[in-house]
Amino acid sequence: MRRNLDLTALRSFVAVAETGGVTRAAGFLSLTQSAVSMQIKRLEEGLSVQLLDRSARQIALTGAGEQLLAYARRMLALNDEVFTRLTHEDYEGEIVLGVPHDIVYPAIPQVLQLFNAGFPRVKVQLISSFTTRLREQFARGEADIILTTEDDRGPGGETLTQLPLVWVGAVGGSAWKSRPLRLAYEHNCIFRHRVQAALDRAGIPWEMAVESESTRTIEASVSADLAVYTVIEGTEPPYVERIQHGGALPDLTTTQINLYTPEVSDGPGVEALAELIRQAYA
Repeated sequence: MRRNLDLTALRSFVAVAETGGVTRAAGFLSLTQSAVSMQIKRLEEGLSVQLLDRSARQIALTGAGEQLLAYARRMLALNDEVFTRLTHEDYEGEIVLGVPHDIVYPAIPQVLQLFNAGFPRVKVQLISSFTTRLREQFARGEADIILTTEDDRGPGGETLTQLPLVWVGAVGGSAWKSRPLRLAYEHNCIFRHRVQAALDRAGIPWEMAVESESTRTIEASVSADLAVYTVIEGTEPPYVERIQHGGALPDLTTTQINLYTPEVSDGPGVEALAELIRQAYA
């Protein structure tokens, strides 16, 4: 007798795999953690395999889980395509979403995927820039929704979370030990002056070793152990690691991730996208 896979459970499995945990997946899917865990358990029991390695601090996929992930993504994509082509959606249009470079990952790709499933005829244009520029574009009406990283919340803003800044450098690197401390920052990075002030208060000499308009240039320089810089906790890019400095560098302040939406509703699409973003940071 043929057996059928539960697409709802598959969607939960993919969300856990892509977000790295049950808690964040539950937020994306608007489900409880226990509901997501039960769906994964039913999936494992139905297939008689273990899909998740729960022995480490962060959930990882087993070999069977990695294999299922490829199938699950294809099955869900085909499912969503059927609904897109065979159902009529009343709402169409385009939404411009602005997000700072350093917080595009890990939340935004999953948000866009979920939004597309619910509003397949709505085009989302993602623009990535610095907070100051995004605020200007939002004020001119050039962006419908923006996220920002700020010390404080501006008028009309909504604080989604507050996270600390952390020092990052090359994997196994030693640039953080050099004096003067070699820093790498984009010209318009709002963390730059805050970090410099913290070093001054701690009496640690520093120099701007790398300056650029490109985030990729900064990341490449840091991964090569030419300098260090700071990111919001949880947004560390590949090829770098958090510096375990043991107090040799000053502790840094927290930053707010704020959401700005239109004062007047611009349709269900904008409201739905904003709600998905809130859930991602819940």
